[in-house]
Amino acid sequence: MCGRAGAGRRAWRKAGLGAAEARSPGARGSKMGELPLDINIQEPRWDQSTFLGRARHFFTVTDPRNLLLSGAQLEASRNIVQNYRAGVVTPGLTEDQLWRAKYAYDSAFHPDTGEKMVLIGRMSAQVPMNMTITGCMLTFYRKTPTVVFWQWVNQSFNAVVNYSNRSGDAPISVGQLGTAYVSATTGAVVTALGLKSLTKHLPALVGRFVPFAAVAAANCINTPLMRQRELQVGIPVTDEDSQRLGHSVAAAKQGIFQVVISRICMAIPAMAIPPVIMDTLEKKDFLKRRPWLGAPLQVGLVGFCLVFATPLCCALFPQRSSLHVSRLEPELRARIREQNPDIEVVYYNKGL
Repeated sequence: MCGRAGAGRRAWRKAGLGAAEARSPGARGSKMGELPLDINIQEPRWDQSTFLGRARHFFTVTDPRNLLLSGAQLEASRNIVQNYRAGVVTPGLTEDQLWRAKYAYDSAFHPDTGEKMVLIGRMSAQVPMNMTITGCMLTFYRKTPTVVFWQWVNQSFNAVVNYSNRSGDAPISVGQLGTAYVSATTGAVVTALGLKSLTKHLPALVGRFVPFAAVAAANCINTPLMRQRELQVGIPVTDEDSQRLGHSVAAAKQGIFQVVISRICMAIPAMAIPPVIMDTLEKKDFLKRRPWLGAPLQVGLVGFCLVFATPLCCALFPQRSSLHVSRLEPELRARIREQNPDIEVVYYNKGL
């Protein structure tokens, strides 16, 4: 053990783990003894083979309240998790408090590299950042300078998110980072301006969907380019027990494809529903007399959609995705067959 019970309680309180969490019916409290060491915190708390389990997991991962955790609280959470993995249980710790520490730790530290992610690159920043950026893109879509500005802001944010949540531990050079950023920004701006010119003679509602088309096009450019290192050297693949078997480009391609689909689906509710509502509201006298309410109302509508769309679309594919050995590169497949002939499926972190 590592200190007195009072010190242990202070550690998890410092990590933001309140006593109320211990009253959950599912908690294995410490009243009857020390917390057992057989809780598998290497995996999410809920069954990831089902969409519901993944959705519950990502509602926790994308919880914006994780952004409010201080550096000291995050370090305390990391200590609790790392100590537990090493077989050391913080005295007085309950199962709910352990899981809360794990999700606080996972919200800020990359699962493969262990590095602390920049604040706006964390998944818990997705809703507040995207609701602001997307709301402004949908509000200021009429004039070319504002279209360019907000598309640039959006791609700058996406670049940070893609880099922070890249899969595996493959490094990315400054040149590769710059190429991906410039290409995605250019693609988004060209798409937005091109469609804007094509739709200027169409009904106003059609023009409101131009930002979504630009975002979808940029996602198809940004994500693969930002993670091009993975497409060159592959990402780590493991067996069922998380033992690394090698690096696979095939796994990287599948993971990146899944991320692109998730990102586009994530944008659909937030960029399709608010334009229809705003197009109707702006014809009413209430907004005509108060045009200054348009932007905050649009941002609020986008935020409401993203609160649900972000975790639900992240849950479309398992975070720990799988790939049949037969779909791996011939060299890696042969090595696995030779060393582990019983393995039929490998696993990898697809990124976010």
